[in-house]
Amino acid sequence: MINLNDITGLILAGGRGLRMGGTDKGLQSFNGLPLALHILQRLQMGGVEKISINANRNLAAYESFGVPVWPDGLSDYAGPLAGFLTGLERCETPYLVTVPCDTPLLPLDLVPRLAQALQSADADIAMVSAPEIGPDGQVQIRAQPVFCLLGVDLLESLIKFMHDGGRKIGAWTARHKTVLVPFDQPGDDPNAFCNTNTLAELHQLELAAT
Repeated sequence: MINLNDITGLILAGGRGLRMGGTDKGLQSFNGLPLALHILQRLQMGGVEKISINANRNLAAYESFGVPVWPDGLSDYAGPLAGFLTGLERCETPYLVTVPCDTPLLPLDLVPRLAQALQSADADIAMVSAPEIGPDGQVQIRAQPVFCLLGVDLLESLIKFMHDGGRKIGAWTARHKTVLVPFDQPGDDPNAFCNTNTLAELHQLELAAT
């Protein structure tokens, strides 16, 4: 089994937050605490000790959480894959797990389940798949590419992909053996991977969590 001490957690908070009016999403309040701080605490409760935050503004606010803050090496808000790249470049453990800053109910057993699946499948990447309401209103189990556990030996592949203009996580992970890890089992919270792109969605999730 992969030891949790060999995994660095990276909270992705480097976006523009355009659908939230340009506000810094990770610093928006959820039940009285910033979203990114919820993520940090849940990763810690899940046994991950080494955690950093990928952010590109309000760095002092994120640094106040007591963990390293890593801005993108690429300019112009190049998307979450730029956060992956920064994490792989600066990670000092064999593995990196990425989580977005806007899913404050993520499972406490997220990382152990990803680690077990990665090892069992002898894969390069373990990616969450979780319930999501589709355009037709029906619940479907879909890959959640921003939730990934990957080995740092993939850095060279990602550098080349982004150097060639690639920006989509799924297009890059498709180049490697990826195991999907379902989080739709009995006892799994159906809201665990609900992301909050707007302030309205954030308030709805607050109500659902009470």
